[in-house]
Amino acid sequence: MKLSLFYKLLVFHFLLAVGVFAFRPLAQVYFLFITGFFSYKILRTSKKNKTFYVLFASAYVVGVEVFLRMNGGTFFYEASKYLVIVFMLMGLASNSFSNKSLIYILYILLLVPGVFVAVSDMGFETNIRRAIAFNLSGPISLGIVAVFCYKRAVGFNQLKIILLALFLPLFSMTVYLFLYTPNLQSVVTGTESNFVTSGGFGPNQVATVLGIGMFVMATRFFMSKEPFFHRFIDLILLGFLTFRALVTFSRGGVLTAIAMILVFLAVFYLKVNLKTKFRIKFSLFIFLVMIFFTWIISSIQTGGFIEKRYANQDAAGRVKEDVSTGRTDLFAFELNEFVNNPFFGIGVGKVKEERLNETGIEAASHNEMSRIVAEHGLMGVFAFLILLITPLAFRLNNKTNLFFYSFYLFWLLTINHSAMRIAAPAFIYGLSLLNIRYETTPIHRKPSV
Repeated sequence: MKLSLFYKLLVFHFLLAVGVFAFRPLAQVYFLFITGFFSYKILRTSKKNKTFYVLFASAYVVGVEVFLRMNGGTFFYEASKYLVIVFMLMGLASNSFSNKSLIYILYILLLVPGVFVAVSDMGFETNIRRAIAFNLSGPISLGIVAVFCYKRAVGFNQLKIILLALFLPLFSMTVYLFLYTPNLQSVVTGTESNFVTSGGFGPNQVATVLGIGMFVMATRFFMSKEPFFHRFIDLILLGFLTFRALVTFSRGGVLTAIAMILVFLAVFYLKVNLKTKFRIKFSLFIFLVMIFFTWIISSIQTGGFIEKRYANQDAAGRVKEDVSTGRTDLFAFELNEFVNNPFFGIGVGKVKEERLNETGIEAASHNEMSRIVAEHGLMGVFAFLILLITPLAFRLNNKTNLFFYSFYLFWLLTINHSAMRIAAPAFIYGLSLLNIRYETTPIHRKPSV
């Protein structure tokens, strides 16, 4: 993507944020617009470019999902996941796919018995709505994305554009968050996840997608060969996203982003020549200085509460006993349900209901691993093993994807702290299965790691 176009798109997405803040129904209009626009582009593009446009469109939808959700722009909660599924099916309808990707069809089929278990135990109408719309849309979207992406060839420069498509609406959301809470000191009164600093929406989901934006800008900064002025703009954008991610007080998305960046840097550093290694070290110094100042500003703006949050302390400075903020109890409860119902599980969508009945506490699962085994039993175990092992087996014979470990790690960490509430884990997982084609060798490679 040319720099001039990138800056024009930044201006557009800045204005989009201001427009949605001033007139909230614009979010619904924009959702309809991108649905029509990207559907038209996918249908009209040549078969040669179909893969790129499907991934570009899906990336944009993934990036804009939480921003539209917090403004009521998606009409119904799971609309973005369904739209990603539709785009992928449009691509599959005209492009062939690898026979080995059928392992993900098996993964989807393994989830079906859990629906029948739930239907037999609950009312039919309630079960269909909850089990499919709220609990299976994420796993099914992952299966469809994986089928489409498995061993599909994409140019490295195309992949970087796809990641920018994911970033642009996250920039809109960042601007919106600054407009929504320009004065943090008046709304930060403790160390709990803060809905006000998250645009009135779920801090976990906001921090998760902002973490993706942090990763995109960080990799762009380290890989770019543009003059420093342009790289400095990328660094400033990274600082804005990092700041807003931190002040959500939701740690999962931020820590996941840090892990992704560190893994990327390790892989990138091992693959480049000495000259590029020196450039990476210099860039890393500047990067760390920016992160340091961002942390200092965050601490000042939150009255020091952000430091206590990451030290696992409450507002009074006392260390909390449970660093997982209750997630350990949920995990243990779900594993216990699997032990009691090992073959077909308790049924899709039943974990939340069973926990309410047994403990009087209504809490949704944060962990996709424990949820899938509790609700699907051994079928869920086999389904999860497919997800866990297949990308690693693919990597043994295809080491072209520079971002593989970062993408895989994002999926694995995110489903452990935020389950599959948003479309991002499914889509990013699919990106790890791509076969990357280098038009010109971007880096001098040592033997693959």
